[in-house]
Amino acid sequence: MNINLTKIRKDTPGTEFVCHFNNAGSALPPREVIDAQLKHLELEAAIGGYEAADREIDRIEAVYDSIVKLIAARSRKEIAIVENATVAWDMAFYSIPFQPGDRIITSEAEYGANYVAFLQAAKNKGVVVEVVPSQASGELDIAALASMMDNSVKLIAISHVPTNGGLVNPAAAVGQIARAHGALYLLDACQSIGQMPIDVEEIGCDLLSATGRKYLRGPRGIGFLYVRKDIIQSLEPVIIDHFAAEWTSLNEYTLRPDARRFENWENNYAARLGLGAAVDYALEIGIENIWERIQKLALRLRQRLSERSNIKLTDIGSQQCGIVTFIVDGEDPFELQKNLRAMGINVSVSIPSSTLIDATRRRLPSILRASVHYYNNENEIDRLLRALP
Repeated sequence: MNINLTKIRKDTPGTEFVCHFNNAGSALPPREVIDAQLKHLELEAAIGGYEAADREIDRIEAVYDSIVKLIAARSRKEIAIVENATVAWDMAFYSIPFQPGDRIITSEAEYGANYVAFLQAAKNKGVVVEVVPSQASGELDIAALASMMDNSVKLIAISHVPTNGGLVNPAAAVGQIARAHGALYLLDACQSIGQMPIDVEEIGCDLLSATGRKYLRGPRGIGFLYVRKDIIQSLEPVIIDHFAAEWTSLNEYTLRPDARRFENWENNYAARLGLGAAVDYALEIGIENIWERIQKLALRLRQRLSERSNIKLTDIGSQQCGIVTFIVDGEDPFELQKNLRAMGINVSVSIPSSTLIDATRRRLPSILRASVHYYNNENEIDRLLRALP
């Protein structure tokens, strides 16, 4: 592992003020990300918004190339940059031409924002939503998924890393099954992008949604969608404008041939440049190096928490990531979050409704979530442990 932690923490102004363990919510950005946004905002103020975008067009376009490198896509034609991960996921999901009786298969740990969309499709389009059972260790059961497949499965949609714990679902194994049966595969990589290596060809997903604000350490209010080139023509966005489609005659339009049919005309170019800076910063450090350090820090935190008789870890999965969840006996997690924040320690709370199937199955209450990142250090982990009741 080759990480210059001293430089990285110097690059990260927020480390001077807080112990930040809410990286699965919104990570502390490096100075490069901040500067990229401020520089463009100042340029807009000096010469005008359209003019600033025109002047910086090469840098803006280069963000697509950076994302291609990050996820090992084939070309920038497979990338759409949108307002956030929810927009990315929704634009992908609602573009799929579902028919009555089509089946959607998902996992027990699926995120609430995605699942309500499944339920809406069931109500409005007559699709059937089915949930793959989990293995004893917690991750999606690949054998069970294979046994559920037939020609009626239109879509497999799962979260790579659920919001409520350290579980990492076997994304590539799911991709093999999806390809074998000709089903579309939508992967929510909101919590995994920037944390661990992502190779869309190896995973075999057709669609992937991601955000900038979490483990990528980019701005809030920006995300991206990957759409495999081979399926773009079969998907029509539910919302389009004259950027996504050309008005070719009074009664006709033609959609763009690339993934940017999922974008619209107006954009936050400062946030786009911040996203590009975040991706480039992660690539410079090396995603493998980032992943190795995150796992090391998360393991240390889990081991130290497990030594406390009044703390119960709630993470599952044979492979676990940087999200660490736990319950402190007799403590309200929201009050504890508030008290920790007053001490300069940031954690979050995962509520049952965010992953209702998994939370119900495991009888989980609201739980504390401490998500580590590579810029955290061992002293910060010790500080968190000392602050816990």
